[in-house]
Amino acid sequence: MRGNHVRRRLEAGEASVGCWLSLPSPESAEYVSRLGFDWLVVDTEHNPIDIRTLAHMLSVIGASPATAAMVRIPWNTPEHFKRVLDAGAWGVVVPMVNRREEAEAAVRATRYHPMGERSVGGGRHALSFDATPGDYYSRANEEVLLVVQIEHIHGVEHADEILSVPGVDACFIGPNDLAASMGLGLGIPYEWEHPQLAEAVAHVRETCVRHGVAPGIHTSGAAAVNQRLAEGFRFVAMASELRYMLGGISTDLSRLEWTPAGRETIETRDQEVPARR
Repeated sequence: MRGNHVRRRLEAGEASVGCWLSLPSPESAEYVSRLGFDWLVVDTEHNPIDIRTLAHMLSVIGASPATAAMVRIPWNTPEHFKRVLDAGAWGVVVPMVNRREEAEAAVRATRYHPMGERSVGGGRHALSFDATPGDYYSRANEEVLLVVQIEHIHGVEHADEILSVPGVDACFIGPNDLAASMGLGLGIPYEWEHPQLAEAVAHVRETCVRHGVAPGIHTSGAAAVNQRLAEGFRFVAMASELRYMLGGISTDLSRLEWTPAGRETIETRDQEVPARR
């Protein structure tokens, strides 16, 4: 059975860098999986990715021995864990964990007995680890990575009790939702840090270290990844494939000595429509 190199690196105190996947596309997942990331997280929370497409994405990512295929589930309920883990996920990212009880529920849903209550069945999970079903069932609790997200001020306030739960491997800070919950704005740039946000982020990171949980956070790109690694974060996401696709196209489009007809239409429309009060 293949071992989860991401979990081993985090347990050893080493850094691990990955990327978010937003597009429901096995083809794009396959290309990105060959770029050298330690892991990729397929984001099913905010994107229209069905379970069959997800299984195909996990399969093509799994063909790259250096990249672990993980999933952010839509919500912290058992059926979401069951479906993505049985589809072959090597790890689960759980959004909006605000209380100890919610972290305990995530552990139960991720781990088989005696650590948890994960249901036994399926077969794709064993294929994902190049294992027999028997080997998978005996070692899955040691290999599957559980990442809880602290992305609300309530989670920050309860960080100590959340991160002390046995079975939580890593914590991932969502800076946008955290800032919104603190009344600091919506859709803020990742590099922007209000002093209150910086204090909250530092508190979660320090609490992770105290409890032996790998601290993680989302960033906008390489410079921010380097900054967060220097601060002591060990599970760091570098934007998403969608951001890089749109950013690259937009940059080159802006350099053209040509104005698209669609842009003229938009500008004309904006001039004609009175400002909303």
